[in-house]
Amino acid sequence: MSQIEKQPLRGEQDLRLAVVVDPDLPIGLLANTVGAISVGIGTENTGLGGVTLTDGDGASYKSSADRPVPILQANGDQMRVVLDKSAARLDEITLVVFPAFARSIHTFADYEALVPTQALKSEKIDGIGLCGPSKLVRSLVGSLKLLR
Repeated sequence: MSQIEKQPLRGEQDLRLAVVVDPDLPIGLLANTVGAISVGIGTENTGLGGVTLTDGDGASYKSSADRPVPILQANGDQMRVVLDKSAARLDEITLVVFPAFARSIHTFADYEALVPTQALKSEKIDGIGLCGPSKLVRSLVGSLKLLR
């Protein structure tokens, strides 16, 4: 199914999200990695949030995610295992990867041109985001610890 044909996911109760990051990143880079990955997941999977809610005073705002988004930690070897296993299941999940080399690039056009010249499995990965069936996502990241 192409990106255009994907249907909104709102109401799909079996859907699970996870963001995996390198816990050794400085806090600012860690926050940036989680934010960038979350945008990628949300853009690909419409309906994970953004519902208009109105509070008791009549003020309206958009909701955040409609399900938990655990932030997990992984070292370089664990990150590669998650990346390899996830890449083999792209027909079932959304995979968002944040390679460390992306930090040195200042435009998306430059990043888009550089990616085809790189082999992500041999690059340092700062973070990975996953969205897909709960059982599958659990099998890919279930052994990882929460970031604390």
